[in-house]
Amino acid sequence: MDANDIAWCLLLFPLISAATILLGAKRWPGLSAVLSTGSALVAFGLGVAFLRLGEGAEVRSYPWIDLGEDLFRATIGLKIDPLSQGMMIVVTGVGALVHLFSLGYMREDAGKARYFAGLSLFMFSMTGIVLADNFAMMFVFWELVGVSSYILIGHWYEKNSAADAAKKAFLVNRIGDFGFMIGILLVWVLTGSIYFDQIAAAAGGVKNASLLNVAVLLVFCGAVGKSAQLPLHVWLPDAMEGPTPVSALIHAATMVAAGVYMLARVSFLVGTAEMAAHTIAWVGALTALAAALMATQQNDIKRILAYSTLSQLGYMIMAQGVAGGSDAGMFHLFTHAWFKALLFLGSGAVIHACHHEQDIWKMGGLRQKMPITFWTFAAGTAALIAVPLTSGFWSKEAILEAAHEDGMHLIYAVGILVAFLTPFYMTRLFVVAFLGKPRTDHAGHAHEVTPVMWAPLAILAVMAVFSAYSPIAHTLEARGHADFGHLHFGLTFWLSLAGLVAGVLGAVKLYRGVDADPVNIPVFARKFWLDEIYLFLVRVFQDFVGMILDAIDRYVVDPVFVRFPALCAMGGGYLLRLFQVGNLQGYAWLFGAGVVALVWLLIS
Repeated sequence: MDANDIAWCLLLFPLISAATILLGAKRWPGLSAVLSTGSALVAFGLGVAFLRLGEGAEVRSYPWIDLGEDLFRATIGLKIDPLSQGMMIVVTGVGALVHLFSLGYMREDAGKARYFAGLSLFMFSMTGIVLADNFAMMFVFWELVGVSSYILIGHWYEKNSAADAAKKAFLVNRIGDFGFMIGILLVWVLTGSIYFDQIAAAAGGVKNASLLNVAVLLVFCGAVGKSAQLPLHVWLPDAMEGPTPVSALIHAATMVAAGVYMLARVSFLVGTAEMAAHTIAWVGALTALAAALMATQQNDIKRILAYSTLSQLGYMIMAQGVAGGSDAGMFHLFTHAWFKALLFLGSGAVIHACHHEQDIWKMGGLRQKMPITFWTFAAGTAALIAVPLTSGFWSKEAILEAAHEDGMHLIYAVGILVAFLTPFYMTRLFVVAFLGKPRTDHAGHAHEVTPVMWAPLAILAVMAVFSAYSPIAHTLEARGHADFGHLHFGLTFWLSLAGLVAGVLGAVKLYRGVDADPVNIPVFARKFWLDEIYLFLVRVFQDFVGMILDAIDRYVVDPVFVRFPALCAMGGGYLLRLFQVGNLQGYAWLFGAGVVALVWLLIS
């Protein structure tokens, strides 16, 4: 297979799988699962082959929209470069492992065929974003990702909470996507192109700096929605209502990383818009801090990991706004994908073994009951809290160093604070859920999951610890990775190490051997009341306005402009009907009276 065949097969294989399941194989759930998993494994193999293609390899494009060369022309084309190659390994690698895990986790699910069709559709949508060589094509697949995530989050749609979470995710993302669409149009106006290579060549020549900043911020709106940044972050924790493998695939490794990838793809634009870049960095930093604080008071194991994802995404977005930090952000995206997918799948194994219990305070003692899950979860936790020499350590250090070198001292301080909070809340989760004694019968009777579920955990555990040392990480050209084998005992290292030690020891001291949370901070537990604030705004600006408009429609428009003319017509009809007496002499008299009246009018 040449480069063209590999690239197009990589894009189309998941689509063929989804179409086959929905159009023919849906009645056989087992076959649907095998088809979807097989397509994911083939996609991973093609992703490895794709990794070996040289940058700029010949790939055919196909006409799509053609309004003339002077107006607008768009094609369906694929881009091959280190950025797309590295991201493709993340999408297909994590996707394949999630499919394998799902074979065990969703084995008895009534909607298994629909679930695997949704996974294949999502894989198709995500590969389209990664491979797109222009904004128009990226936006189409961007929206397809939103549709497929809606399907997967709401998989158990018979539960009101799952149906509401799917709608919330879809609607919140549409807010960000509306800004993204306007930003794309504005970039086209400013640069005359929607193709990334042509935009990169024209970006430096844009004269209107203010408008360019506005365009970049509007494009950033898409990342704010998809990567769940403040203030559009509220959909991600609720999305945990979907099956746990969905959380691992969509909300840990791929979908939420799409915003980071998009910003890295247009880093040349961000670099030319200083005000927009600073805004992006601050939004990322504040999201990282707020989400970490929220995570310290959550009790649902999946929600803790969800807020952890928000916090780490904040790190990545922050890096995209820091001068020279884009590669560091992508490096952290690459390492984070493996250990966060591991943690979500590990939480799924725990939930499965504890009879779908998700409250960490109803667990405990799982170290003896689930040794494989325990050690793999420990590996993922070590990478997330940036234990030195694990993959998460190198990528987190790269982001902090980039902020320090760019002179963003306040943002750097926020990053260091988050580096303390992350070990604190993750050690809290680990100690409460895995150590001590079982707190409930479900925890006491837990058992290790089947090999089809723990095998992906073992593979991900290796990647969680060692992914930073892989050749694929070099493909992403991560900042500082070239000399990752040499520790630099500078300010960042010592501050990060101090935060790690303080966070771990503080959590062990507080939570070891206790049966209830000794810390109660309502503002963190209630997530700064942001959901309540949104509900209030909805009631004011939607429900209240809707009530007023309903009253106007009911008591003004309907009686005055609808019913009154109708009543007039009806009354006129009744009046005229009085003259329809059915008597010839009566009609003759009325005719004569009419003639007399007409003559009188003419004379007068």
